[in-house]
Amino acid sequence: MSQLRLLPSRLGAQASRLLAVHGVQRFSWYSRSSGPPATFPSSKVGGGSSYMEEMYFAWLENPQSVHKSWDSFFRKASEEASYGPAQPRPLSVVPESRPAVLSRTKTSKLVEDHLAVQSLIRAYQIRGHHVAQLDPLGILDADLDSFVPSDLITTIDKLAFYDLREADLDKEFQLPTTTFIGGSENTLSLREIIRRLENTYCQHIGLEFMFINDVEQCQWIRQKFETPGVMQFSSEEKRTLLARLVRSMRFEDFLARKWSSEKRFGLEGCEVMIPALKTIIDKSSEMGIENVILGMPHRGRLNVLANVIRKDLEQIFCQFDPKLEAADEGSGDVKYHLGMYHERINRVTNRNITLSLVANPSHLEAVDPVVQGKTKAEQFYRGDAQGKKVMSILVHGDAAFAGQGVVYETFHLSDLPSYTTNGTVHVVVNNQVCYRRRGHNEMDEPMFTQPLMYKQIHRQVPVLKKYADKLIAEGTVTLQEFEEEIAKYDRICEEAFGRSKDKKILHIKHWLDSPWPGFFTVDGEPKSMTCPATGIPEDMLTHIGEVASSVPLEDFKIHTGLSRILRGRADMTRKRTVDWALAEYMAFGSLLKEGIHVRLSGQDVERGTFSHRHHVLHDQEVDRRTCVPMNHLWPHQAPYTVCNSSLSEYGVLGFELGYAMASPNALVLWEAQFGDFHNTAQCIIDQFISTGQAKWVRHNGVVLLLPHGMEGMGPEHSSARPERFLQMSNDDSDAYPAFTQDFEVRQLYDCNWIVVNCSTPASYFHVLRRQILLPFRKPLIIFTPKSLLRHPEAKSSFDQMVSGTSFQRVIPEDGAAAQAPGQVRRLIFCTGKVYYDLVKERSSQDLDEQVAITRLEQISPFPFDLIRREAEKYPGAELVWCQEEHKNMGYYDYISPRFMTILGRARPIWYVGRDPAAAPATGNRNTHLVSLKKFLDTAFNLQAFEGKTF
Repeated sequence: MSQLRLLPSRLGAQASRLLAVHGVQRFSWYSRSSGPPATFPSSKVGGGSSYMEEMYFAWLENPQSVHKSWDSFFRKASEEASYGPAQPRPLSVVPESRPAVLSRTKTSKLVEDHLAVQSLIRAYQIRGHHVAQLDPLGILDADLDSFVPSDLITTIDKLAFYDLREADLDKEFQLPTTTFIGGSENTLSLREIIRRLENTYCQHIGLEFMFINDVEQCQWIRQKFETPGVMQFSSEEKRTLLARLVRSMRFEDFLARKWSSEKRFGLEGCEVMIPALKTIIDKSSEMGIENVILGMPHRGRLNVLANVIRKDLEQIFCQFDPKLEAADEGSGDVKYHLGMYHERINRVTNRNITLSLVANPSHLEAVDPVVQGKTKAEQFYRGDAQGKKVMSILVHGDAAFAGQGVVYETFHLSDLPSYTTNGTVHVVVNNQVCYRRRGHNEMDEPMFTQPLMYKQIHRQVPVLKKYADKLIAEGTVTLQEFEEEIAKYDRICEEAFGRSKDKKILHIKHWLDSPWPGFFTVDGEPKSMTCPATGIPEDMLTHIGEVASSVPLEDFKIHTGLSRILRGRADMTRKRTVDWALAEYMAFGSLLKEGIHVRLSGQDVERGTFSHRHHVLHDQEVDRRTCVPMNHLWPHQAPYTVCNSSLSEYGVLGFELGYAMASPNALVLWEAQFGDFHNTAQCIIDQFISTGQAKWVRHNGVVLLLPHGMEGMGPEHSSARPERFLQMSNDDSDAYPAFTQDFEVRQLYDCNWIVVNCSTPASYFHVLRRQILLPFRKPLIIFTPKSLLRHPEAKSSFDQMVSGTSFQRVIPEDGAAAQAPGQVRRLIFCTGKVYYDLVKERSSQDLDEQVAITRLEQISPFPFDLIRREAEKYPGAELVWCQEEHKNMGYYDYISPRFMTILGRARPIWYVGRDPAAAPATGNRNTHLVSLKKFLDTAFNLQAFEGKTF
């Protein structure tokens, strides 16, 4: 702003002298004889007069040295002043006569005034919103303070800021190319310029946009708001707006009359949001959009469901019936959290449009990345790379929009190629512009804390009456027509209310926001309760292994270290074995052949945090040339997407959850860089992944890959906190299940998610494939290894992955102890990496025949049937649970009561592992090794529990 204030004085001190000395004579901007007036070229930002001086001096020396716009300007200006062609000439030191100097001074003043007007226009574009009339209550300023920018002409005396006077108000000025206030006119009087700027920037719409660096975007906004008449509606548009306001307001009035003591988070005070959203959707449909996905908080949600999504009113009204029984479909959720999916004809464009309002919890803004992920997926499946068919709308509250970090996490995904949705319409319900007529909710008494504000709110005339009075006064509608519109909608509500009384059972599935046509039966049930074997033919394993160890593109130079890794993969393939990375490759590759889209997302997933995956190869000699061999496996395979995310967990996990909502025929995985990084995404895990199906009947097969293991690397990066996931698992520890023929699949169907800790690459391969082959979808939590990625013993044979093989929920002892189970003195149950520590220690103590070790690959839902079989196989053995995590963490608190249920409390299950602690792991390497040795010694001390009671 200081530069703008100095501009007139700098022009007076420098430009006047320069223009006078160089002989530019007085010119008219409206010469009748010489055609159109000279158009003043746009100056660069800052520098104003000095830049103009430089251009003029350069033009005098050589007209070809300046841009053609400046050459045209100086020539035209001189022609208009001298009535003859202008000619640049050398600098003259001969004193001019006084009349000539005076004439040239007038010329420089004219240039100064035009620059001043250009600065004035820019000032309104930058700061006009500061004096916009944005407070409907009349108790606050736009910025919550009394600041008024000094460069806005709020009073006549402020013209002096630009070295202009009241006498200049009726002078005509050439308009710069950075404004559209002139419409088809190139010049306007100063008075009219100010009037049009005030109408655009200082009325009831505040525009703050000049911080945008993209000139094209700024010009688009200026054109949409500055062009004269752009805000004028036709009579038909006004009548449509009135009808939509009637529906918006009368819906809230109806709910208030019928259920005055119920919370509903109504829209009173911001009823105009409904016609705004409908107009956005109308315009989007007109431009070719076929699918709109919305996310919003609870305020106004029922109104949006009724009047934007067009959900049946009786289904909304019956939600208020306290006697309505819930169908056996889960916990359900309160009415103002529910979503909806609806295909209908847009009445304005007469085109089909699909509207989806995504269900969400009370956690404000948590739904934002979920909506973006679902939108991205819908665009992907439609081949809509530019976002011309599918778009998203996010509705925010002003405080949440500014205060919730997930908003920013969602925004900064917007330019990443594998995450962009090519733009989102954000609607912020600003409580400093709108207002809440009833406080936080209908049970809240806002007068406790905002007495003066709510006295003013109670005096407010509703927006519907204001707008109706305006249209009636101007003759657009009659009073009778207005009253008939109200009576018509009131009748619709009453009839729907009557029908709602017939509803006896609430079906949550009627509120589903992401249906999967054809995947379930018409009743929403799985088509079977079986899962086919997850193994694949050996020739397929071999083919995938060969591609995984090659570079499909010619003349592609890879890193020498990566060449060594690929040679290792080729060697394993020849030997019919796989490590962790190759097993994952084969799971993904086989699914791609079957038409299943695979998407892997997270921080550094392309290479893998532990440099083991390398799914994207980089040419070492050609910048940005990459190759994804997974997309070169089969001629007509499904596409594979692997993408490094931004450094975000909350936003990115929400995004992948939303992506997985769109279709059941995709394997969508999010990998944490380290397992404990899911901490910052806990809201998505707790509110969406763990509970989503119970609350909203929404199946979701998203996979979380969480690196986990105690390896002496410190409290962070060690534990993926399995205890948290197990605590939220919904299987009953005290219920002894009936072991039916379909028990394994039925148990998976009844659970809220699946928790596994695989100890072999083959298990990892099978559980990934099972995720897609199941006849339903459940979230899958996998605690993935770190050191096991390169452990020489952590490999699997093709024999464990070929056709006919499947995921083993429990891997029993298959060594010497299994040959003589009656001689076994101790049966150790464990999961994950600690198995390899136990096997090594058992061998070193020569206890292979006396101690059996059984692995739980699937922890939840708990494999009751297989655990019982193992316990019964070793009737004389002590039962021990061994884990490397601390006792108050890990798995023990989950497995212990379930063992007791299986054993009928007749045999104890002893704990072996680290003692309880506050931190998940130690930061001292020696302490780590000492504690490891201690619990391994206990695990194989066959007298450790003698004399102890359970």
